[in-house]
Amino acid sequence: MTQKKRRLFTAEQKAEVLLIVEQADKPINQIAKELGIGVSTIHTWMRQARIDRQGDPKGPLTSSERQELVSLRRDLKRVEMERDFLKKAATFFARETGDPMS
Repeated sequence: MTQKKRRLFTAEQKAEVLLIVEQADKPINQIAKELGIGVSTIHTWMRQARIDRQGDPKGPLTSSERQELVSLRRDLKRVEMERDFLKKAATFFARETGDPMS
């Protein structure tokens, strides 16, 4: 059985669809069908756009905050791996030199 490949949309494409939804005199169901996009997908984009516009510091994350969080977590993981490597190296060399550090 073949799986349907998930389509990816750029921020510009999402913004264009949301503009069409706002300006059209048609129900979202009809627009979604014409564009070949799921209704729930459009609703998700609308919800995220509302969050991005509000910018409430106590509310849900905006798209840019979410991207920053992903980047920071990636950086933290890299730094933790470097730290762990240096700890192991220090322990190894302390044993080799007879230093009581270990």
